[in-house]
Amino acid sequence: MKMGLVTAILDGWDYEAMIDEVARQGLSCVEVASWPQGKAERRYAGVSHLDVERVLADDAYARHVLDYASERGVSISALAFYPNNLDEDAEKRAAANDHLKNVIRASAKLGVNMVTTFIGRMTHATVEENLAALPAVWGPILELAEAEGVRVAIENCPMYFDTSNWPGGQNIMTSPANWRRVFEVLPSDNLGICFDPSHFVWQLMDYVAPIAEFADKIFLVHFKDIKLFEDKLADVGTTAYPLDYMAPKIPGLGDVDWSSFVSALTEAGYDGDCEIEVEDRAFEGSRERVLASIELSKRYMDQFVI
Repeated sequence: MKMGLVTAILDGWDYEAMIDEVARQGLSCVEVASWPQGKAERRYAGVSHLDVERVLADDAYARHVLDYASERGVSISALAFYPNNLDEDAEKRAAANDHLKNVIRASAKLGVNMVTTFIGRMTHATVEENLAALPAVWGPILELAEAEGVRVAIENCPMYFDTSNWPGGQNIMTSPANWRRVFEVLPSDNLGICFDPSHFVWQLMDYVAPIAEFADKIFLVHFKDIKLFEDKLADVGTTAYPLDYMAPKIPGLGDVDWSSFVSALTEAGYDGDCEIEVEDRAFEGSRERVLASIELSKRYMDQFVI
């Protein structure tokens, strides 16, 4: 396994400065934020360390992207774009799907051959209605991924945080039960999981047991932690907005048992990349705090990943 960084935390940094910092921190790889140029609506999104359209149009730029990272001992694990690919707004859905297809094409051109994203969800529709909608939306996306030789890894975050996500969230690939259902509807070898154990913590789910069953479908791993506040959970209950009873933390400051999690990954034969993902608000507010969050995360996870 190699340890790297989800680059979205370095908002405002250009590609070269981001790669330089990752190398300085002693990390080996990056999941490169690849949103469309401009700012998205939600937190930790809209970051673009890579201009996907320019990669497709400009061979010199594409070569520079690869060479700059390689010369500093950093590899690109995946290109990251996390929209709601099943958005109920037809225009927003089309824009998300179109950009995702370009991210897939860019990933193939760069030889990265991995893209991370969300499957999406029609927020006001049932799981069954969402499953029925998958072939029309995801069939063409996966046909492109297969043709380009790119694997698509779906993160397991429910994307359910506030009134805009009510009642169902914006991603249906949130549990082993739903993973099975999606893989049955979309039986592509190029579709897999970007597994973040922290989301199972606040859903009160086992994040170790599914690793063995889905070993061949885990394409990428996120190192992010969650602190579950049991007193708050007892007050508001599981049907409250998750941020009412939990908080994202850097690894080691939350409730994930990283020893058990990484041990299960190694037992399952996982030898892919593992990306530190920082969404800990306690480390926001300054450049120094952000960099400290990455350094502390790496220092903690160095116990488990060599």
